[in-house]
Amino acid sequence: MAFFGGQPKTTPAVEHQTDGDRQESADIPELPEPRSNTVIAKDLLVTGKLSGEGVVQIEGTIEGEVNLKGYVIVTSTGKVKGPVEADVIRIAGQVEGNLISHDHVQLERTGTINGDVTTVSFVIENGGRLNGRTTMVPEQASTPHVERLEPSKPEDEDI
Repeated sequence: MAFFGGQPKTTPAVEHQTDGDRQESADIPELPEPRSNTVIAKDLLVTGKLSGEGVVQIEGTIEGEVNLKGYVIVTSTGKVKGPVEADVIRIAGQVEGNLISHDHVQLERTGTINGDVTTVSFVIENGGRLNGRTTMVPEQASTPHVERLEPSKPEDEDI
């Protein structure tokens, strides 16, 4: 008998999993591993080397090297003082250092780059400021390709 006249607690029955149930769950494909996303907040100062894989959005300040397999996004409040290397680099804030992009760089109208840029493709919006040299390199087969919409050409087209 339980305290205060209540019903005594009973333990719920546990269902046992059979081999047939295990077989069905093994047929369910696993979800792909999500790309990691990191945000360096507006009032945050990071000093040192930042490296890894994924997407990094910089709203604060980084003083040091950024080497990333993936995307680097510098927002309008973001500042980077050091070299940046990534597959895709998008600048709306300020970067003081050289940039190396394995796919493309986009300099937005509010962005400023004080340094040299080496990339396959470079887009500068009206108002974007580049104080440095640009080196355009050919796309390599080993370079990870970010999908873009390109017009298709008919195979039997005569030139």
